[in-house]
Amino acid sequence: MTDLSLILASASPARTKLLTDAGIAHRVLVSDVDEDAVTAAAGTPSPAETALLLARAKAESVAALPAAEGSLVVGCDSVFEFQGEAHGKPWEPDVARARIRRMSGTYGVLHTGHWLVDRRDESDGGSGTSAGLLSSAEVHFAELADTEIEAYVATGEPLQVAGSFTIDSLGGAFIEKVVGDPHAVVGLSVVTLRKLLAGAGVSITDLWDR
Repeated sequence: MTDLSLILASASPARTKLLTDAGIAHRVLVSDVDEDAVTAAAGTPSPAETALLLARAKAESVAALPAAEGSLVVGCDSVFEFQGEAHGKPWEPDVARARIRRMSGTYGVLHTGHWLVDRRDESDGGSGTSAGLLSSAEVHFAELADTEIEAYVATGEPLQVAGSFTIDSLGGAFIEKVVGDPHAVVGLSVVTLRKLLAGAGVSITDLWDR
């Protein structure tokens, strides 16, 4: 077991499962970032810029906590771009239903922002890094019947995920292909995390839970 400590600044079960499945030791601390306020303060960021902006806000919020001292903190946020519009979590069934109908038979781009903050002391190899990277992937949807859309919305799954769909659960049945990193569609790109860690002088293999 490594002495390095990685904190995931996200409450997403999909992200923590992805890290766990990839053998990456971590713990979870959730930020209290007001996403609407952060986005409003930035003016009119693009969907890609919004994903990176919110990832940074989450990482820096958690990194400022005493519990994060001595750790590496990664924050992530996903925004789905469809026909030039940013689609976050729909929350309401009517919103999810309308979005899924529009997306049926076409495609959009899922942007996932990643931000890493190094809170380790310099004597422990701390780099002082605070840096981010974006990972994006095209998501192509099958033609969905109204009955399928109604059944999917009724499960509640699409209400609290960016773009109103998942790839790693029920929604995966409606995705024909992904062009780009499929992990980015889940909400955390392991290869992007590897690059950010390397920038902080850390090998991702040092975080393997073994």
